[in-house]
Amino acid sequence: MKVLFLYPLWTGEYKFLPRYFAKNYGGAYIPYNLAILAAIAENEGHEAKVIDAELEKISLKDTIPLVKKYDPDVIALTGMTPFFNVVKEAAILLRENNIRAKICVGGPHVTIMEEKVLIKEFDYAFVGAGEEPWKKFLNVLDANGALSDVPGLIYRDENNSIKKNDRTYTNKNLDIYPRPAYHLFKMGEYKLGTLKGRLPFTSIQTVRGCPWKCIFCASEQLETTKILKRSISTIVDEIEEIVNTYGVRHFWIIDDVLTLVRKRTVEFCEQIIDRNLNITFEGNTRANLLDEELVSLMKKAGLIRLSFGLETVDEDMRKTMNKKVPLDAYREANALLNKYKIEALNSVMIGLPGESEENVRKTLDFLKAAKEVKQANFAIAVPYPGTVFHDMATSGKDGIELLTEDFSEYKRYGHAVTNVGRLSSQDLLRLQNEGFVSIYSKYWRWWSVIRRWGVMGLLLTFYRMLIMVIGKARHKYKVSSIHPSLR
Repeated sequence: MKVLFLYPLWTGEYKFLPRYFAKNYGGAYIPYNLAILAAIAENEGHEAKVIDAELEKISLKDTIPLVKKYDPDVIALTGMTPFFNVVKEAAILLRENNIRAKICVGGPHVTIMEEKVLIKEFDYAFVGAGEEPWKKFLNVLDANGALSDVPGLIYRDENNSIKKNDRTYTNKNLDIYPRPAYHLFKMGEYKLGTLKGRLPFTSIQTVRGCPWKCIFCASEQLETTKILKRSISTIVDEIEEIVNTYGVRHFWIIDDVLTLVRKRTVEFCEQIIDRNLNITFEGNTRANLLDEELVSLMKKAGLIRLSFGLETVDEDMRKTMNKKVPLDAYREANALLNKYKIEALNSVMIGLPGESEENVRKTLDFLKAAKEVKQANFAIAVPYPGTVFHDMATSGKDGIELLTEDFSEYKRYGHAVTNVGRLSSQDLLRLQNEGFVSIYSKYWRWWSVIRRWGVMGLLLTFYRMLIMVIGKARHKYKVSSIHPSLR
């Protein structure tokens, strides 16, 4: 069979300036999950093709001729919650243009919502990790076999009744899956803004899962509290192949927690150094999972950026959100990374249960005083389906009021879909913009903006500040979606 993996343009959801910023100073990411599924399709003897409309900046309408030219038997789609409307629009447009391929959809949003996503244009939906079900599905479909044999599959039977198969598969080893089908992507054209300039990069995963259960994350529903690992030698072999085949030397490690197991991190860095791969890499971690010996080794192996989730400095709120990282760890981790000239990003989140304007200002005061913190994002908490936060919002617990179930509004910047206690959604928008301006009005943070985004990035930062000042003067607190985290 001919299998097409279609990744729609989603930054089109933003307005002109944010789109310009994303295109010229940010970067498109390889859809890592689709790349693995494409490799599985090829391993099973099928032909695979990728249309990455996000990279190419191709509208949904303009993808239609490309799809018709390829004439696939199966089309695979995926999308996160805030942009799932784009995935649905893609399926509708495909059908309106008489494309009869079987349309499949999967990903975290589908796993949480299950049969609720199955509009008539979707033929099949996959719940949970897709590797094993996808492999089974392709073979069943090709042989006209029994769809009931595919674990985690949602489909319609001959009577048009929706059927949902149990997730009966288990896996404890990611090494059994093939490497992502990088050859189907335009390697080298995916670029990411860093303090070393815009670097060609790709994504790679070493560990899947996170053992912690923050209330704003759907890890339990997604069954990602279980840790699945790849062997270090397999990971480094893949990196070496990418370097030698495509000349790409920057890697965004998409693990939830890069330094989750210190021994593995040490082994990874030592193999990178021993093979003299001369790469750079970045990832996310927890501030209390670092020490100077480890940071020194990671720097030697090529680490140039780490991101932390600070969220808030209010201790009561941190307990509510189940954030078990000491506050002092953030200052120490930022100072340590500064010492080794490694970029540190810190994510702040407002609008969680127990939030008040006083709490937000405490966090802002912390950031204003902490000169070791060079960069911080200021997001509004979103009650994504499958999270404890969503359950609280839908039940009205702790003074949280959910304003809409339009998931296209569930974006972290420039949107607020809850009232929290005495804070209205407009208050959250105002505080987000004030937080952004408070952080980046400090001249000693401007250099990091210039190094990462260029002069235009700094000008766009000033533009954001101007919008905030004008909005405040007019008592209209509408937030622009321009933000440093829009990479």
